Amino acid sequence: MYHSIYDLVTGPLTWLGFGVLVLGGLFRMVSLYSLAKKKDASSIAYNKAKYGIRSILHWITPFGTLGWKENPVITVVTFVFHICLLATPIFLGAHIDLWDLNFGVSWPALPDHVADIMTVLVIAAGCFFAYRRVVDKTVAFVTTWKDWFALCVTMGPFITGFLAYHQIFNYQFMIVLHVITGIAWLLFIPFGRLSHAILGWYSRVYIASEFQGVRHAKDW
Repeated sequence: MYHSIYDLVTGPLTWLGFGVLVLGGLFRMVSLYSLAKKKDASSIAYNKAKYGIRSILHWITPFGTLGWKENPVITVVTFVFHICLLATPIFLGAHIDLWDLNFGVSWPALPDHVADIMTVLVIAAGCFFAYRRVVDKTVAFVTTWKDWFALCVTMGPFITGFLAYHQIFNYQFMIVLHVITGIAWLLFIPFGRLSHAILGWYSRVYIASEFQGVRHAKDW
């Protein structure tokens, strides 16, 4: 029975997750563009890629903006969180083996102990964000169940992956749960709070074009 469930989640359900991620992401981008064209057509005219690229480069640079400089702790935790969040699943040896097995493509992998440390960093950063949502009154005031749900979905694959790798609890159960939480992650990205992963660039271009192109001021 375990093998049947494993084949199901690593086969059709995984394909479903990636399909929703790609098609759902394209749908959201087209919908966002259509809405902007309908509601504020003038914004399309002054949106310039050069402004957006300049802004994005500053915002993805640690302490490259005034906002990042205001709270060094938040900045460091945020960058560590996002770097490990993206790099760990992409460069994890076990994941690369699956790509090689199914598609015949592979790339250099992180050493297992490095990936393990990065997983712990993601979990620790997630706990920090959860603590901040409870303790910091200004953050707690604007926090809703959607934020908690997004945090749980984001942390799920890393917690279950860590437990499975170290064979804590039942390995077969944890590895299936790891795949399921990973699929939930893919499904949630286009339509939930994690949509900034694929849509954040557009808002950055919009804001940057208004500030730099219209107001002639920095947006960082």
